[in-house]
Amino acid sequence: MAKKTAKSRTSGKPSASKKATRTATARKPTKVAAKKSGAKRAAASKAAKKAAVKKPAVATVAARNMKKATAKAASPRTKKKAASKSKSGARVVNTLKGISDIRRFFHRNEVPLYFISATNFNLLGADEWIKGFKFITYIDCFDGLHPNLMSPKTEEPHEEFQSIEDINNYLLTHSEVRDFIESRRMSSKSAGKALFLMFDEKTEELAKKAGLEVIFPPAKLRSWLDNKVNTNRVAEKAGVPCVPYVLSPVKHYEHLLAVAQKGKLGTDLVVQTPYGDSGHTTFFINSAADYDKYAKEIEAEKECKIMKRINCRGAAMEACVTRHGTIVAPLMTELVGFKELTPYKGGWCGNEIFADTFTPEIRAKARRYAKKFGDQLLKEGYKGYFELDYLIDKDSGEIYLGELNPRVTGASSITNHAVFALSDAPLHLFHTLEWMNEPYELNVNALNRRWAKDENIDSWGQMVIKYTTDDVQRVTEAPRSGIWRMREDGSIYFWRMDTHRRYVEKDNEAFFLRITRPGDWFYEGADMGILVMRGRMMTDDFQLTERAKKWLAAIRTQFKSVAPGAHGSNGHEHLLEIGGFKMM
Repeated sequence: MAKKTAKSRTSGKPSASKKATRTATARKPTKVAAKKSGAKRAAASKAAKKAAVKKPAVATVAARNMKKATAKAASPRTKKKAASKSKSGARVVNTLKGISDIRRFFHRNEVPLYFISATNFNLLGADEWIKGFKFITYIDCFDGLHPNLMSPKTEEPHEEFQSIEDINNYLLTHSEVRDFIESRRMSSKSAGKALFLMFDEKTEELAKKAGLEVIFPPAKLRSWLDNKVNTNRVAEKAGVPCVPYVLSPVKHYEHLLAVAQKGKLGTDLVVQTPYGDSGHTTFFINSAADYDKYAKEIEAEKECKIMKRINCRGAAMEACVTRHGTIVAPLMTELVGFKELTPYKGGWCGNEIFADTFTPEIRAKARRYAKKFGDQLLKEGYKGYFELDYLIDKDSGEIYLGELNPRVTGASSITNHAVFALSDAPLHLFHTLEWMNEPYELNVNALNRRWAKDENIDSWGQMVIKYTTDDVQRVTEAPRSGIWRMREDGSIYFWRMDTHRRYVEKDNEAFFLRITRPGDWFYEGADMGILVMRGRMMTDDFQLTERAKKWLAAIRTQFKSVAPGAHGSNGHEHLLEIGGFKMM
């Protein structure tokens, strides 16, 4: 999954008769009110005269009070706070002041909001923060049990999917999806707003046709920033250090060595092409034989990023560019290249979040770099959610920028369910707020300081499990999404359905999000599912813990598959639609 219509709602406008009544009331008091005010004036006058006989000094005070009472009775009663409508009928917008107002605003939201993607993994739980938030997905990971997820029940003709963008474009043209969006339409002009993990200019056109506003910067800008070559250029402007590198086309192996020598990079190199993810387009080259494996992909590019190979650990940090500054979440470790989880060398396969990730100095640098990078993104015209991959040199202790993901990512589920997010608001909420046309005030520096505190960071880990064998199998059985429990003998059983990992309480419990369904196909690199647990999944030297290995082995046993053409059909075969591209 990629590290990428209906009843119209009333606007709350008062009827003409009610507006007229309110206007008349504001202009002059009613007869009853006049009688009451007259009585008050008479009583006040009588009291003043009586008081004047006994205490002349008090008479002055009473007279003043009488004048105030008379003026109050005669004047229309007005509220201190601005009304929801001005005299002209235009909506008066009150500024949201701080976290409490922002949370309340979204709990009372009336704008239909959607996350449209292959699955809802990246924004699990967002529907619990935002009223009217719905998921529209190609794969229903919850077998129809998720209360706020819509997935088409029928397959309609389409071209073979080559990317998540293709999936999203298919969903936007699907008759069931169009009907669902139309059934929740706000007005003739707007059907709501939509977030996507990945989208292109065609997606933007289809969304506009459906009446949806895409609440991300334009696809053209996102694509430019997603280019790994351009990422380094932005980093240079921001003053964020990168692993020593050279940007250049590559004609052949000897040319690669010449370019590397000029940049003083050595001969043990890492070459990245502009676009790609999870190790698909990151090539480790230390010999002509290594180069020959990837020569076609490398030489096809106009420009590649050629880096010195360092002995490093991977880390990730998510952030959000807002009008008030860049909000920065805590640093996470990355699970990278584990053969038990992914067939791709250097491929991302999970994350951990815990308070003492790396050293305090590295965490502080990562936060500072993320803020600087976010501030530069704003200058480039970008706002909203982004993620930075860091490379931490084990030998020197330096931290470098690895790459930028200008979107929500596979790590977003971990970020948005951590204690700091639950205490204040998840990062995706601040992203969405930037497109809600509401003025707000927020002390970003105070929020960042709070999120950096150890007590606001609990410990969680997630493993993204891929099919690692180089063959093709048809899936006959697959585990359900929800919370699973492990017995003492290492076997597991399904405990109950849930839509995210928040209610995992003990070490013998884990949340599993199933991606591959019965009737789907296993192929090398296919996403089987995501396993989320409390605590760490790696040791301090970045090896999988025994507990993580047990859970991985146990969840794999819940899948059953057969070779193509074998007996055992369950009648629910799906076409081999989703190929070798990441869906998270």
